[in-house]
Amino acid sequence: MMDQELIALNLISNSGTARTKAFEALHKAREGKYEEAKILLKESEESSLLAHNAQTELLQAEANGDNSNYSIIMVHAQDHLMTSILAKELIEEMVTMYKELKK
Repeated sequence: MMDQELIALNLISNSGTARTKAFEALHKAREGKYEEAKILLKESEESSLLAHNAQTELLQAEANGDNSNYSIIMVHAQDHLMTSILAKELIEEMVTMYKELKK
């Protein structure tokens, strides 16, 4: 497997984990388990950071003249990263809203 494909799979895997953890946090918040939700959101952020670092590696390589061949797997990986980041950001706000509504 080529380096770019491995990076893409890293993006997909870590983005998927970030998204899953964020939705688990949302479910915990709905149950009123805010500390557990906070921990899951931190875990989501850690996975998201790993995915973002893989993306940065690709961007740096291209900036240094290593023109990549784009593939459908890379497009899929970028899509995963974007949606997981958006989900995490929205879920963080939703957890806050649950806490405020339950006061």
